[in-house]
Amino acid sequence: MKFIVSSSALLKHLTQINGVIVNNPVMPILENFLFEIQDGTLIITASDLQTTMTTEMAVEAQEDARICIPARILIDTLKNLPEQPVTFHVDLDTFSIELSVENGRYKLAGENAIDFPKIPAPSKTDSIEMPADVLGKAITYTIFCTSNDDLRPAMMGVLFQITEDKAVFVATDGHRLVRYTREDVVSGTEANLILPKKALNLLKSALPSDSSTVTISYTTANAFFTFGNVRLICRLIDERFPDYEAVIPVSNPNIVTLQRLDFLNSLRRIQIYSNKSSNQIRLKVGADELTLSAEDTDFNNEATESVPGEYDGSPLEIGFTARFLIEMVNNVDGNMLDFELMAPNKPGLIIPKKVEEGEAILMLIMPVMLNNYL
Repeated sequence: MKFIVSSSALLKHLTQINGVIVNNPVMPILENFLFEIQDGTLIITASDLQTTMTTEMAVEAQEDARICIPARILIDTLKNLPEQPVTFHVDLDTFSIELSVENGRYKLAGENAIDFPKIPAPSKTDSIEMPADVLGKAITYTIFCTSNDDLRPAMMGVLFQITEDKAVFVATDGHRLVRYTREDVVSGTEANLILPKKALNLLKSALPSDSSTVTISYTTANAFFTFGNVRLICRLIDERFPDYEAVIPVSNPNIVTLQRLDFLNSLRRIQIYSNKSSNQIRLKVGADELTLSAEDTDFNNEATESVPGEYDGSPLEIGFTARFLIEMVNNVDGNMLDFELMAPNKPGLIIPKKVEEGEAILMLIMPVMLNNYL
């Protein structure tokens, strides 16, 4: 059996799904791409059992076939080929593969496609649709805030909370929390899905940047994302997500309005002088000014900066972990933001001043105790 395909087009499709494949997988067969030819269409699949991605492209082929091809050697070969047709000759008895190009040929050993794990298929599913750019924004706003703690698996993903009148995307690692709301994404059914971080990173990379439609289907065990010629299937995290609403303050009376980039750049400079183990910085808010400071007594380093802002509230001094605060401010869009505070031992809220119609974003960060509060 043979088929012919463009080297650059094939490489583009393989690169799109290659991130699924891991080193030293639980099953050696998962180091391969599954190639399936059906009626002149090549369907390529990559899987790690938890996440599966497929992509489709047209090829020149006279018959249908299935074969597993080693992922790394195939991609490395295509990366170093100029654009040209590549002919795949596949021996379905020995599973050997030969690639023929204009001035060379390459032989590699494939594997029997029957050994490749069965791809989950939706039986009875519910589904919703949303624009690709909206889903991409939801992932970008939340994924950095997920946890890496294996003991709290629910926090290692993003909660997709779908209701009849809105969609809410939530992530938390216990130190900070992000809630992104879209009132222009609705569904006829309600759902609470926890999507794992790896699948969302792969999805984010593959999503188009336009408003083309993404169909999300889901069962009790899996979620299915379909857009263009790509399909991603991932196993849901079967855990209870924390009651995030309980930790969000109803009202914070002290509000400082800041220019986002000025605040971000100041935070980055001050962080340099913080203690390397605690990464702690001090914020002091007063009349129309925010003072940032940090010190590292081990090396006798310290720094102080002032950032102009409009302040409505009582004087307040509070501590935060610099790295967490920088990540949050860096992941907010817009020129201006409100930093809402209640007390030195209560969480702070970061809310952008300007958002698109139908969307809302709230970022929460827990404070750290400063010495003068003891």
